[in-house]
Amino acid sequence: MASQPQLHKSLKPRHLSMIAIAGVIGAGLFVGSGAAIHQAGPGILLAYAAAGVVVILVMRMLGEMAAANPETGSFSAYADKALGRWAGFSIGWLYAWFWIIVLGIEATAGAAIMHRWLPGVDQWVWALVLMIALTLTNVWSVKSYGEFEFWFASVKVTAIVLFLIAGIAAILGLIPGVPAPGTTNLLGHGGLMPNGAGAVLAGILVVVFSFFGAEIATIAAGESADPVSAVRKAVNSVVWRILVFYIGSMAIVVTLLPWDDASVAKSPYVAVIERFGIPGAATIMDIVVLTSVLSCLNSGLYTASRMIFSLSTRGDAPASWGRISGRGVPVRSVLVSTVVGFITVGLNYLWPDTVFLFLVNTSGAIALFVWLVISASQLVLRRRADAAGTKLEIRMWLFPYLTWASIIAIVALLVGMLFLDDTRDELILSAALAALVIAIGVLRYRRRGVAARPHTTADDDAELLEEDAEAHGHGA
Repeated sequence: MASQPQLHKSLKPRHLSMIAIAGVIGAGLFVGSGAAIHQAGPGILLAYAAAGVVVILVMRMLGEMAAANPETGSFSAYADKALGRWAGFSIGWLYAWFWIIVLGIEATAGAAIMHRWLPGVDQWVWALVLMIALTLTNVWSVKSYGEFEFWFASVKVTAIVLFLIAGIAAILGLIPGVPAPGTTNLLGHGGLMPNGAGAVLAGILVVVFSFFGAEIATIAAGESADPVSAVRKAVNSVVWRILVFYIGSMAIVVTLLPWDDASVAKSPYVAVIERFGIPGAATIMDIVVLTSVLSCLNSGLYTASRMIFSLSTRGDAPASWGRISGRGVPVRSVLVSTVVGFITVGLNYLWPDTVFLFLVNTSGAIALFVWLVISASQLVLRRRADAAGTKLEIRMWLFPYLTWASIIAIVALLVGMLFLDDTRDELILSAALAALVIAIGVLRYRRRGVAARPHTTADDDAELLEEDAEAHGHGA
């Protein structure tokens, strides 16, 4: 069998550090958090903390597997080995679909900001320009992707750090003209949980999806010279990233401003910046949000293409999609992701409230499905590793108790989605799509006689791929 195509190992530690950081800082933090604050009040801090604990545990489990076996397919490849070929096939395609849908959402959001600045250019033109620009970035080289992501992430991190510094100064009464609020806003408008514990639990379901993207670092690690070190740093830093960027910035907002203020619900960061007396707060936030949108577009295209590439190398997508250019880039996988991304952008303009909304809802719960698969895979692979006496660079804490606790928490979040009007349709449609993809995966591998044979070694993978190639070819 021909050797597997190789991606270039050209991502540097600084690229991977910023990719890891950028993975948990999206436009939702700057804009969408307002609705969560309006729902849960200051209790949103508890919601972010609870959701953050789940993410930290999931990243620890993923880090254990990624450090032991760095692969571009990440959790999809691990599901192959732990649960069976059908599982890797299913979660890989669902994950790629999620990020392709994100392309449509983010390109439209970025175009809206550009249109506000330059209204003479139609919004759809800006969406096209943004998509083409970042496609060229991803096609050129993985280093160019990493470089763009480094600077996009740098802007986001700098903005949040300055926000935190100014916020702490304001809380301490060190900014002239901004009186120290004490605990008036934090506890004086109905207490820490003004709408009750139920609102905080509902808030967890709103904010938990903000953290999706932290796993991108384990996918990108496969294209670095020292993937194990990169994974270790990404996993170890996820705790402080969540504490500082999310809980820290939310604490600033609900301490400086009343949680039920209309300006907080609209845009909490703009409201705080205006309180500092800084002119052009809305424009400043537009720049930061646009940077976040471009970062998400850049990473979304990269992530979808690498997952499709991995699926191709494992025989779960057309073999031609796994071809590598002279610059070490899976160009066809990038272009496939881009083409479908362009289609979703078009659907967003043509039928935003019908067709596109339906497609968005089919991806709504995929984050939780991915985390559930990561947890189940780690449970199986860790037991195999312990039985074989394998030394692991990163180990899940208190195994298997925290692994089972994570599984229970994720299942509880999925059940909780059924009880909220805003998330019920997302869960039902996402579950329907997942059931369809799983059925295709099971039938596909049952027909080939390998559905019940999860892989335990790379040699097993190669052997089964060779059998598939000889009998059926690599087409999905």
